[in-house]
Amino acid sequence: MKVTDKDVVYVAELANLELTEEERAGMLRDLNSILEYVDRLDELDTSEVPPMAQVSDRYGRNEAKPGSARFAYASREDVVEGLRKSLAREEALANAPDADEEFFRAPKVIER
Repeated sequence: MKVTDKDVVYVAELANLELTEEERAGMLRDLNSILEYVDRLDELDTSEVPPMAQVSDRYGRNEAKPGSARFAYASREDVVEGLRKSLAREEALANAPDADEEFFRAPKVIER
């Protein structure tokens, strides 16, 4: 897959960036270089490489456990701790400078 000048223009537009011709050419060259490198990495045989839970063995490991179990902390149950009641909508909107019955109103900050 190759990035085209049209792709660079499209993404720059989405990011609200104004690129010069030189910057667009450089971005096109750099993005294609990155994709070529990723394609080269894709050619490597990693079938014998064990999956990693963390890139660095320096932090949070439990040496008493074997293999990837050393990083069991990296996968935990999603539990809400200290659950507290939310404000009622009316109460949350009561001090808003501009709101309707459901939402805060805010001025538009992005212009195109």
